[in-house]
Parts: sequence; C-alpha cells; structure tokens
Amino acid sequence: MGLEIGNVKLANPVILAPLAGVTDVAFRRLCKEQGCGLLYTEMVSAKAILYNNRNTRELLEVRTEERPVGVQLFGSDPEIVSEMACRIQEDFDLIDINMGCPVPKVVGNGEGSALMKNPRLVEAILSALVRKVHKPVTVKFRKGFDDSSVNAVEIARIAEGCGAAAVTVHGRTREQFYSGKADWEIIRQVKEAVKIPVIGNGDVFTPQDARRMLEETGCDGVMVARGARGNPWLFARTVHYLETGELLPEPDRETVCRMILRHAGLQTELKGESLGMKEMRKHIAWYSAGLPHSAALRRECNRVESLGELERMLEGYLTGCGAGKNQNLCS
Repeated sequence: MGLEIGNVKLANPVILAPLAGVTDVAFRRLCKEQGCGLLYTEMVSAKAILYNNRNTRELLEVRTEERPVGVQLFGSDPEIVSEMACRIQEDFDLIDINMGCPVPKVVGNGEGSALMKNPRLVEAILSALVRKVHKPVTVKFRKGFDDSSVNAVEIARIAEGCGAAAVTVHGRTREQFYSGKADWEIIRQVKEAVKIPVIGNGDVFTPQDARRMLEETGCDGVMVARGARGNPWLFARTVHYLETGELLPEPDRETVCRMILRHAGLQTELKGESLGMKEMRKHIAWYSAGLPHSAALRRECNRVESLGELERMLEGYLTGCGAGKNQNLCS
C-alpha cells in the first residue's frame, strides 16, 4: 500500500496537507506517530526566505523523526523560487510548489492559485525548479481558478512535462475557497491524463472518505487537510481501514484530553508556555468539537495560561462528564 514519489518511498499513501497555522513541528509529530505517510510544512514564502525573515526560520524547522517530510513554497518569480528551493533543499525530502492557496493577499500578488491563470509562468517556475534541485518536485493546485477556467488537467500535463514527480489536485476552484463540495471527478480526469502519481485532496474527513476517493478517482494517494485538525488519529484509522477493511473506533473523551495535553506540552517546549498555550486554543476547539459540554470547555481554555492549569481544567472536565474521579492525564 506504499507510494513512491520520485526516489522517496512512503509507507502508505495517506498524506498530511500543508495547513497555515496548523502543521507546525508539534502537530506534524503527532500525525507522524499516528502513521501519516508524508508530512508537509506550512506554506512558506520564497521571498521571505530570500530576505531571511525571522518567522520563516521557524516554519522551516523539521526534525529527523518526521521523515519523509516536504516543504511547500509559494512565489511567482521562477528565479527566486528555484534559488530558495536550492538553498533549503537538504533539510527536506521533497519540494512542493503551492498553486492552490486562495487567500486574497497571496492571490493579489500573483501567487498561489493565481498561477493557474498563467500556464506559461507555471511552466517557467517548474522547469527552473526541476533543473536546479535534486529533490523530487511536487505541485499542489486546484480544479481551476473559477468555473470558467477549469484547467487542472492542463496544469498537470505541464507539471509532468517539466519533470515534476507528482501532483496534488484539490477538487475546488479558487472561487469556492473551501465551500461547497469538492469535485472528485476532476481528480479522476487528471489521473487519466498523466503517468506521474496523482494525490487527491478535498473532503476527506473519515477513513471511508479516503477509500472512496481512491476507488472513485483511481488516484495514488489521499491528502488530508481540514479533516486532520484536532484529529491526528484519522491517519491511524485510515491506514488501518485501507489495509484491513476494519473501521477502528473514534477516540474517547479521555484519549482526546490526553492528546490535547500532549500537544500542549510539545507546543510549550517549542514556543514557550505563554505563546504555546495561546496557540493551543484553536487546536482545543478542533479537538473538542462534538464532545459533550464542549462549548464550556472552549470558553474555559481561553483563560488557561499554563500547562498545569490546562491539566486541571481537563481533569475537571472528565470528572464532570462522569469519566471517573481523580483523573491523572499525565500518567
């Protein structure tokens, strides 16, 4: 059930998408421990690397235990993108180019999904990259910029012609952002148009979704994006389901609380207690979605400033939910 992208061999075809503000070292580690086949960093600006932006150094931090891990760059200047990829390539197993980000600030600079409107520039960027780096180059793009310019197949063929090792297709247009339903048919069309591996992306929230995408589109791998937020177990459950057909149960309340505390511990190690706990607030909202009394839990977590406070809050929550007295989440 593995997957090969260039000379990089994955244990399985279930991949974590680059997610801004989410897929940092701490979260990637949790997903890797749950069996994720390939990790990607958050999206990184090639220009920011050029100008030695301090915040960018943190985004480029990876650990040996994460491998295989790819970096996702964005930019529109073939020279800058390719040169910065050369500068950082030794720290990563793959170099991915973002041609799917829908954020107005990025699109307004002619980057991200705006590149899909300029196939010649796409070819120039990918040609320069493949020529200059010795790591496999991948590219992530959307169905098209809008419904009047659906050109994912064209972009995929350009990528293959330039020597890209794989493509990832998100089945929405830029105009859709993340609304509506992802069009998996376009993933199938791309798969039929090229010989390099095709990774499907869009609306994979359960193990069943992943298998259905593989079966319906014929794609070689599935990339999990929003479905992974607050749910690193999705990788273990999906890999197990693809391998055995058995659907493992979702984590119970105590398991979720232990993971929240573990995640918070990793965040504070990396970023200090004050910043780490602030960044955990959004993660706790995702982890707790669907749990009983989760609204109160989210309100309380916004006042928590230390790991000790978080542990006491979670223990109180479990006791209040009838999960037993004197919970010790650190044991």
